[in-house]
This record gives sequence, structure tokens and C-alpha cells, in this order.
Amino acid sequence: MNNTIFLDTYAIFEFLRGNPSYKKYQEVIGITTIFNIAELNYCLKKEFGDLRADEITEKYAECIVPVLVEDVKSAMTFRHAHKGLSIPDAIGYIVAKRVGSAFLTGDEGFRTLENVEFVKK
Repeated sequence: MNNTIFLDTYAIFEFLRGNPSYKKYQEVIGITTIFNIAELNYCLKKEFGDLRADEITEKYAECIVPVLVEDVKSAMTFRHAHKGLSIPDAIGYIVAKRVGSAFLTGDEGFRTLENVEFVKK
């Protein structure tokens, strides 16, 4: 693994909640996509309202890495084979593989896949 780790939306929420199981990943550079940031912002707005959600979202904006059209096409093929995964997380998984980062999640749909750091609540 290089010095980055891909944070799916689940992982970002666990960081925000202070989950001690995620503490060891605080020293690694977190990356994510704009799609995960969108999903994060949407969920935060339901939980905290617009202002606080936008403040939290801004803190993760620096983690955004580019998504290529090839990533999207590969991710949708991957998602067809792995029903139940969110579109942002399917794209993120493919991006993580492309850039050589492990994919950090607690999402059960990824538990047995390669290149995944699976950490539950």
C-alpha cells in the first residue's frame, strides 16, 4: 500500500464519529471522489442541517482525486457484478485500484474483495 488510503463514505462517517477502530488510519493520507463527497454531504444534511453539513464537507474537499471516464465505465461493470453497492462506492473502489490505494470501508458488500481494508463499527 502506498501512503494513501481511499475513504468511502462509510469510512468518512466512522472518522467523524471517532470510531477507535479507524484511529490507525489517521496517519495515512485519505483520498476520495467527488461522488463520495456528494453522498457524504447529502447524508450530513439529513443529520445536521445545511450549514454544519457544508462545513464538514469542506474539510474533506482537499481529499478529492479525479475520476476518469474509464473509471466510471469500469465501476458500472463492477457494480453489475456486485449488486447492492452504491454508485459512489463502486466508482471509489475502481479509483482506489487505479491509483494503488487500499479501499477503506465497513460496508459488508466489500468485505471479501481484494484491495479492501474492511473495518466494521
